[in-house]
Amino acid sequence: MSSEFTKILLNEDEMPRQWYNIQADLPVPLPPPLGPDGNPIGPDALAKVFPMNLIEQEMSTERWIDIPQEIQAILKIWRPSPLYRAHRLEAALKTPAKIFYKNEGVSPAGSHKPNTAVAQAWYNKEFGIKHLITETGAGQWGSALAMSCKLVGIDCKVFMVRISFDQKPFRKIMMKTWGADCIASPSTETAVGRRILAAMPDTPGSLAIAISEAIEQAVEHDDTRYALGSVLNHVMLHQTIIGLEARKQLDKVGLYPDIVIGCAGGGSNFAGISFPFICDKIHGREVQVIATEPEACPTLTRGPYVYDNGDEAQMTPLLAMHSLGHGFIPPAIHAGGLRYHGMAPLVSHVKQLGLIEATSLGQTECYEAAMLFAHTEGFIPAPETAHAIAQTIREAKKATEEGKEKVILMNWSGHGLMDLQGYDAFMSGKLSDYALPEELLQRSLLAVKDHPPAPQA
Repeated sequence: MSSEFTKILLNEDEMPRQWYNIQADLPVPLPPPLGPDGNPIGPDALAKVFPMNLIEQEMSTERWIDIPQEIQAILKIWRPSPLYRAHRLEAALKTPAKIFYKNEGVSPAGSHKPNTAVAQAWYNKEFGIKHLITETGAGQWGSALAMSCKLVGIDCKVFMVRISFDQKPFRKIMMKTWGADCIASPSTETAVGRRILAAMPDTPGSLAIAISEAIEQAVEHDDTRYALGSVLNHVMLHQTIIGLEARKQLDKVGLYPDIVIGCAGGGSNFAGISFPFICDKIHGREVQVIATEPEACPTLTRGPYVYDNGDEAQMTPLLAMHSLGHGFIPPAIHAGGLRYHGMAPLVSHVKQLGLIEATSLGQTECYEAAMLFAHTEGFIPAPETAHAIAQTIREAKKATEEGKEKVILMNWSGHGLMDLQGYDAFMSGKLSDYALPEELLQRSLLAVKDHPPAPQA
């Protein structure tokens, strides 16, 4: 293939037929989730929240898990997704680096989220579930699950973090178009929502609050379950189709990445692009893996590795993860999908093992990077994706300084066509950086002071 190619494509019959489970290759096992008594929980403790077929995936240590043909058939609507060579961005940066981006914005919902949403909807229906309830931050996950439930044939309800509900009205219209019910969180529909509104009527909300509301309603009915778009092991598993495809695509042109980059909020798109390459790293391959997050919500870079709940009302098990405290109320930055207080246990664990590194970036640098990307590559990225772009630009400039022809692989996790208010605010000079004050961080971390310590690698 010519070095001047712009896209590397796979045929449908080259789409991976199995997901990769990194738990099979971890040099140190993942610490188990704990119940309120501090003891490890079994599958039955999750049965009211998730169907047993997904609980089995959550706890599996098998390296490869087959993708059912019915799920493959839906994924083929947009998969395999294209891998692009960013020639114009490279030229603008005058870098010797080769920059590649895996375009997950080609899905009907515009992001990587349907990779797991389709799977979760299908497994729930197979288990006899008729209704799925979830939460969403920026709306990418809510949109993906709404679409997937409609394609599979079950009902969907979404609690959307209030600040994003207000900032991103078109996301809720997308959900309604696909037949889902979208509610601003915190709401008056749940006990936890009413409690929080009474204490903080002007709260912007948080993913932790929205998760509590969704779980509270999901456990009330036998034919209803909860779906989560990030954080949990089975979500990371489903997203590995991204990295598995990317590895095949680079192999077609005889290349392997020196650096793999993804933005990180709860960890799903980062895990999706990186876990197959982290497997290679575990088995001796040289590759640098970088997760990048907002400095306003610096979970991996400043959050301690602790046992914490995944939600504000402490309904979830205790998970070993980097956390800012389950009561953390993030600032209203536009990268709504990166405003979660905790990081996926598997992503947190590989950081503890030294297999990845993490950076945090200000939103003005990210929007500057997004604008340069739009001006050179044409695509307008989501604010979340802009963090990966900004880190990629940093690494490309470093390659220029070092005079090295590095291969950089980035996950382009979604488009920003529903996030144009943020671009308008940036171009109008209304956006500023916000680094989380240490005082606020320490105050938030008081919520985990009595939790069991997480094992240190």
